[in-house]
Amino acid sequence: MTGPLPDPFADQPDWAPLPPRPLKIVPAAGRVELRGRRVLVGLPGLGWRGDLRSDERVVQGSRTYVPVIPEHEWYRAESEQVEVFAPLVPVERVWVETVGERQGGAATSRESGIRLASLDAPAPRAPTPAFEADAVAGRRVVHVVGPTEHRDLRAVTETYSGAEGDICVRVTSELEWYRWAWRGQAPTTLEVPVHLLWVE
Repeated sequence: MTGPLPDPFADQPDWAPLPPRPLKIVPAAGRVELRGRRVLVGLPGLGWRGDLRSDERVVQGSRTYVPVIPEHEWYRAESEQVEVFAPLVPVERVWVETVGERQGGAATSRESGIRLASLDAPAPRAPTPAFEADAVAGRRVVHVVGPTEHRDLRAVTETYSGAEGDICVRVTSELEWYRWAWRGQAPTTLEVPVHLLWVE
């Protein structure tokens, strides 16, 4: 060999973790388990509503439906073991959020400007580094530690300067985030350096 070896880390700073796997949105009519999953409901050409959870399919007559619950009600039902109302949505109007495959090795390049989406299905969302987001408080976030992705978290604060001088965000589990709303009980939080946090 006469030339220098290529640097496999040239596109990524040594302190920057790989981004989390992106969310992939699939039709609920497919062979996917639904109990407790995040779902989107809507109609092609009209729009989509998120922050919902589902239960297993229900068949009535010749139609298949999915019980859909607002996410805060789902967490309350699971935590407090109470019954909540779950409207039945036709399965063809329900889409499920699943974790997709990691794309490429280094951080994926983010396109700037207007990005057009099809109205036939909910648009997939790539994870955004928290330091690039306009605001993070209340948003769903992923804490990446090495190869491990901690999901089902919510940011409780905006970015701030931590005691050690790092730029940080305080996060909590979604269960504690929603419990804060229905009980007024302040959540237990974790201070996370902003370079380890991604907005879903």
